[in-house]
Amino acid sequence: MGVVRFYHLTRSPVENALARLLERAIGAGLRVEVRGRSAEKLDWLDQNLWLGDEAAFLPHGLAGGPQDDLQPVLLTLSETLSPATRCLMSIEGAPVGEGEAAALDRTFILFDGGNAEALGHARGQWKALTAAGAEAEYWSEESGRWERKR
Repeated sequence: MGVVRFYHLTRSPVENALARLLERAIGAGLRVEVRGRSAEKLDWLDQNLWLGDEAAFLPHGLAGGPQDDLQPVLLTLSETLSPATRCLMSIEGAPVGEGEAAALDRTFILFDGGNAEALGHARGQWKALTAAGAEAEYWSEESGRWERKR
């Protein structure tokens, strides 16, 4: 079972934190699905990932295209992982199942620390996943850099 990492966003916007995590996951050779709750947010992320620095380009695509299975990073609303996916990144409170977390190499849950609803939802996810036996880590950027809290 892979570790579930919770990223409490208090300084970085989701697109910046996500880009950094995606770069590391791709560098580790993992196929990633970014699961969201709204097509509008995923479209927005898609545009932001294309507009970034060419040197830091992150190959990706929106689900529903003809090459979904070939995308290193797939932005999706689907709650069903493709068989090749080894890493799931949840944004906007998108669900993460206990079985998924157990089967994946890495799972990331990114949530907005300034949003009380998002914070409460992430706490519920933490409780459900750890109760199911997942090892969880909490990461905070409160100090100005990402630190694992114990």
